[in-house]
This record gives sequence, C-alpha cells and structure tokens, in this order.
Amino acid sequence: MSIAESRQARGRRTSVLGRLLRKRSGVAGLVMLVVPLVAGLCAPLLVRIEGQDPNTMHTDLLAPDGGRPLGALGGVSADHWLGVVPVTGVDLFAQIVYGIRSSLFIAFGASILALGFAAVLGTAMGYFGGWLNAVAGRVIDFMFGFPGLMFVIAITAIVPPELPRGLVLVLVLAFFGWTVPARIIGAQAGAVNARAFVEAARATGAPPWQIIRRELLPHLFGLVVVLFAMSLPGNVSVIAGLSFLGVGLRGDVPDLGKLLSDSLPWIYSGADVWYMLFPGAVVFLIVFGATLAGDALRDVLDVRTEDAA
Repeated sequence: MSIAESRQARGRRTSVLGRLLRKRSGVAGLVMLVVPLVAGLCAPLLVRIEGQDPNTMHTDLLAPDGGRPLGALGGVSADHWLGVVPVTGVDLFAQIVYGIRSSLFIAFGASILALGFAAVLGTAMGYFGGWLNAVAGRVIDFMFGFPGLMFVIAITAIVPPELPRGLVLVLVLAFFGWTVPARIIGAQAGAVNARAFVEAARATGAPPWQIIRRELLPHLFGLVVVLFAMSLPGNVSVIAGLSFLGVGLRGDVPDLGKLLSDSLPWIYSGADVWYMLFPGAVVFLIVFGATLAGDALRDVLDVRTEDAA
C-alpha cells in the first residue's frame, strides 16, 4: 500500500468514527457495550479494588434461616458493591465481572471465527461464482435446515469434561454462525463484482486476488463489521442461555447464565430479587448496546451513503 493509499484509508476510518460519534444511538450503544467489556477485561483489577474475590464465601452475611443475604438490595455495602450470592455468600460483583469476562471472550472468539470464514467464502462466491457459488449455496441451504440450537445443546451436554469448555463453545457457535453472514457477503460481493470499476480492473489483466484485495474488500469491509457487531449479542445470548439450561460453562467458572439460573428459586419465593436483577441488567446492556451500535454502524458504513457523500 502506498503512502497516499495509507493516508486515504486513515482518513476514511477517522470519518467513519466521527459520523458514528455524531449518532446518539451509536454513542449510547457503544457506552452500553464498552462499559461491560472494560469491566470484564479489567475484572481482576476491579475485584482487587473492591477487596473481594469470586470464590470466598461470606456466610456471616447470610440469614441463618435459608441463606438470604442480610441488609438492603441483597447485601449491598461498601465491601460488597452488588451484594452477595444467597446460600454461599460469594461476592456478586466479582461473579458478574468474571462472568462478563468468560462470556465475552467466548462470544468474541466465535464471532471472529465465523465472520472470518464467512468473509473468505462469501467473497470467493461473489467473485468466482459458477460451481463454487452453487456448491456453497447448497451447503448453506442444508445448514439453514439443520436444527442448530438442538445440536449445540446436544454437543455441549455430551462433550467430555476434560476438554476446555470455552474452546468447545467457541468452535460450536462458530460452526453454526457462518452461514447467514456468508450468504449476505456473497450476495454483496456479487453485486460489487458486477460494477464497472471491477470490470475495468479485470480488463487491465490484474490477477483475481489483487482485484479482490483492492476493489472488493474495501466495499465489503463495512458489511463485515456490521455483521460482526450483530453476531456478538446473539452469541452472548446463546452462551447465557446454554448456561441457564445447565449445558454451558461448568465447574466454578463464573457465568452470567448460571447466575440467572441460580436466581430463579429466589425470584419465585420473593426472597431476593436483586440476585437476578444485577446479572440480568448486564446481559441486557451487552445485547441492547451491541444492537444499537450495530444499527448505527450499518448506517455509517452504508456504501450508498458514502457514495452519496
């Protein structure tokens, strides 16, 4: 890439960021997504500042009749910022930030793998077409009719316990997450491939991979970013749902879905509604924030908008 091309790309990224920050929904979505993300990444530091850890039990903070946390809001205090978990007395803030950490790492890994494969396959489908498009299209149609969620639940339920649970979830979610992005990217790549500037580049005798890198990928980058932003909340929801059903992360690994599942008996009895409220609010912020940010990115990175500008 030449110096002029590098400066042009840098200016385009700055322009995209500026337009995104001028959209209120985009800023709100970024804040709702970035705050939990930073909390998850900085979980050890935040827990150290609080002076707690995600495993120590504080049974002295529980009522002797049933294990309900003593005090208001589930035991919220200067030492326990979001209270403690019923029965065990484990610090809830530490459980939540470490749960964010594990859930987001898995969701990011699955989204990156799925979108990376979808981008490569979709771009190849759109540019080369022919038998590749036909075969890949039939595979995608088969995957659409496959009961993916049931398969994910079955795989995660029977996987041997000695395998890394997080890695298994990343691979399984990525395996079922590439189909829709590949179909969308393939259709967009085919539309870009038919435009005049691609035909002109092809007429000059440029090799296919050079045309793909210089002509197709810049026009597909925005779409890939939007698809990634839209797949992230879906993966977070699936991870929380699997843990809620008892087939997600196992052992003593903190997880938002397990916190929600464990809080159900306390909700039914009305003894501690805060146990569900705090982790539920975090899941809502991540999913809703990523959705808002994805919608704003879709508007900002819309090729037709850029061309009009």
